[in-house]
Amino acid sequence: MDKQACAERFTSGFVALVGRPNAGKSTLLNALVGRKLAITSPVAQTTRRRMRAVVDTERSQLVIIDTPGLHKPKDELGKELNRAALSELDDADAIAMLIAADSNVGRGDAWVAAHVQESSAPYKLLVITKADLVDPKRAQDQLEAARGLTHFDDAIVVSAKESFNLNAFISCVSAHMPEGPRWFPAGVTTDMSDEELVAEFVREKAFRNLRQEIPHSLAVRCDEIAWKGDGHASIRATILVEREGQKGIVIGRNAQMLKKIGTEARRDIEHLLDAHAYLELRVQVQPAWRRDKGEIRRLGLAADE
Repeated sequence: MDKQACAERFTSGFVALVGRPNAGKSTLLNALVGRKLAITSPVAQTTRRRMRAVVDTERSQLVIIDTPGLHKPKDELGKELNRAALSELDDADAIAMLIAADSNVGRGDAWVAAHVQESSAPYKLLVITKADLVDPKRAQDQLEAARGLTHFDDAIVVSAKESFNLNAFISCVSAHMPEGPRWFPAGVTTDMSDEELVAEFVREKAFRNLRQEIPHSLAVRCDEIAWKGDGHASIRATILVEREGQKGIVIGRNAQMLKKIGTEARRDIEHLLDAHAYLELRVQVQPAWRRDKGEIRRLGLAADE
């Protein structure tokens, strides 16, 4: 290939981020894109939807796929989340397996690595995340321990919080992408709709404000985004819980908890829509929705969604 043809070569492809819950997949995705798209919280299994986010460079386009954390499922929802994550492994051009620097490499990571090994993806990258939480020796020790899980083509240590090695991650993955087109037009950063992102932002604030046992029983559906003549948006969303007692906790005394969730979510929503927004939240009891395949599908959480 001559120098001109090499210079004009454009690569593109799909990169699946996989790992255990709280490995830092969503935080890394947001840092790579340069804006908040995926929600984060200390609660395990915060990520429920597969999200595709776009990272453009001059000579490449990476479609980064954030997947639910792989875990031992306790209900139908957990099974669907695992299926959704694992379904991305064979369709991706590259797999980045994430392991947090501040957690011990264990059987859960070995289970994920076994699926990575079985994948037909041509490029497999080990990523040690959250390097800002440990000293450099600990991060290097974690990398060496994780290398023993399976064969990786490359390995890298990153910190999304401090933007450490993010450009190196992009360069490393881009170099192993096939020649291809821009799958998304310039300026598009995700394949998720505004309604889906609104529901996610509300769910994030609920997760961050409610006691530990509530979030796993909670889901959010955006019912409507209506644009007004003055450019403002009027939004209605429903928070689903499984029991009447949970409904009272989400609403709170004098509706203070629901107001707090709404106020915090509205800030992210206004940034997303670049407009003032009125957000109306209601809470609905949907018994055992996590065990109902039909409800899981209606919420857009099924593996084939």
